[in-house]
Amino acid sequence: MTEYDAIVVGSGMSGGWSAKELAEQGLKVLVLERGGPIEPSKDYADFVTPWERPNLDQIPEDEVKNDYPIQYRAVRYAMRDSTKHFWVKDSEHPYVTPKDKPYDWIRGYHTGGRSLLWGRQSYRLGPQDFEANIKDGHGTDWPIRYDDLKPWYEYVEKFAGIAGSNEGLEQLPDSIFQPPFEMTCVEKEFKKNLEESFPTRKVIHARVAHLTKPTEEQMSLGRGPCQVRNHCNRGCSFGAYFSSNSATLPAALKTGNCTIVNNAIVHSLEYDEVKKRVSGVKVIDAQSKEVKTYTARFVFLNASSIATAMILLQSKSASFPNGLANSSDQVGRNLMDHVSAAAASGEFEGFDDQYYYGRRPGGVYIPRYANITEQDKPYLRGFGYQGGGKRIGWTGNRPGIGEDFKQANRKPGNWQVGLYAFGEVLPNPENRVTLDKTKKDKWGLPLANINCVMGENEKIMMREAQKDAYEMLKAAGAVNINRGPDTELTLSLPGNRIHEMGTARMGRDPKTSVLNEWCQAHDVPNLFITDGACMPSGGCQNPSLTYMALSARAAHHAVKLFKKGEI
Repeated sequence: MTEYDAIVVGSGMSGGWSAKELAEQGLKVLVLERGGPIEPSKDYADFVTPWERPNLDQIPEDEVKNDYPIQYRAVRYAMRDSTKHFWVKDSEHPYVTPKDKPYDWIRGYHTGGRSLLWGRQSYRLGPQDFEANIKDGHGTDWPIRYDDLKPWYEYVEKFAGIAGSNEGLEQLPDSIFQPPFEMTCVEKEFKKNLEESFPTRKVIHARVAHLTKPTEEQMSLGRGPCQVRNHCNRGCSFGAYFSSNSATLPAALKTGNCTIVNNAIVHSLEYDEVKKRVSGVKVIDAQSKEVKTYTARFVFLNASSIATAMILLQSKSASFPNGLANSSDQVGRNLMDHVSAAAASGEFEGFDDQYYYGRRPGGVYIPRYANITEQDKPYLRGFGYQGGGKRIGWTGNRPGIGEDFKQANRKPGNWQVGLYAFGEVLPNPENRVTLDKTKKDKWGLPLANINCVMGENEKIMMREAQKDAYEMLKAAGAVNINRGPDTELTLSLPGNRIHEMGTARMGRDPKTSVLNEWCQAHDVPNLFITDGACMPSGGCQNPSLTYMALSARAAHHAVKLFKKGEI
């Protein structure tokens, strides 16, 4: 007799969805979260004003250097003294990389994980993304196609709340939208001019997981409309942006079927050699270091791509000496992220009598056109641009002193439009995470050894994206463009885009993949993985919406198997 029907490891983006779907269908669910609990009234800082904090809420330099060198390098825009507890201390959670292959592993260990910290840009994958691997030969074929996931995108979008606009683009299918945030006047001008100059390219509203017209269901969970304050990285007391904390976990707890245990670091999954099933989850209490095993009929791993791979690799048995569900030797391989480097901004003259309301969570988006509506590219796959138009110079960020400085800041500066590319990274089995053979953390677990680099296709893609960004801004009427077409680029470090994917990929063949079309392990029928680890490829779109849809789809399938007694 097991203690629970299901155990979900991780409470972040995908773990919250797994817990919600399983609990709402009547299963007794245990969520194991390695970090501590979050109490919005104490932990959120969205009502903290910097002038009320020591050092204007900045983290002392010595503390950054000693405790947060990697986290701060990647997300300094979001890290303040009042929010640093949302991010791990690098000093307490080390990992290993080759000296010439740095990797940014950005993490938040607490209830809700990185769902509390994400950028909230929400785009579906398109039909081309599910067919890319089989067409160009990089990676293994997805075992599903867009139409298999379409109803689940609709399902999660309706619950989460996505602000955006219907555009009818095949490569970036529309969602179930709430009203978009209005474009600024220069964004409208940029859109008009760019689409006239480049008929194969589109400028659309950014699609963001913020409530603009909350439903009864969303309000019943205590969520309200976005206040357009841009304090999202401090937590949102209004529950206006989607997170596990604001949406899925409250829904799961509301059923009375869900239990969350914090400070539970998963050591390994225990495997029953006779039943050929996972029989339990062995955890270490992060504070007391007490070891305990929880049991359930089946397990969802949602620890995030790298941590999920580490748990599998740590779970060795006679049947799986190289790690659980790893007969294919694909666990830990094909680690992906997105790639950035190409970026440019330019000023737009005029519009001096216009402004806009609030601080929107998103501006505009240019969907992928490369190898979709334009076929003359010297690289595979493609990229999209995130961007926006605003008036600059309103925040004191100008040279000056005294009365002249004060006067200068009483009026906004020029209008500016910026573009920033996010490109797809090809799956590569040599980009991988393994367990370090000698170094361990303070709980006695092997450190992650991450060996990952960007490839030649990513380099060529970003060079071309830089040229395109410059040409589009110029054609749309921008002046004083800050980066030219031949700007020397430094690619974003792997991990720096915080979209790690692919360490336990789905596939059709158990010999070359870890999971089947339901995110169910080929080797272990009562094990499901629906975080980024399951992705056979990453597209160029922000991936969280796809994790949500895959999690909901897999959870419903697992419940069917559970009720049939098959798991």
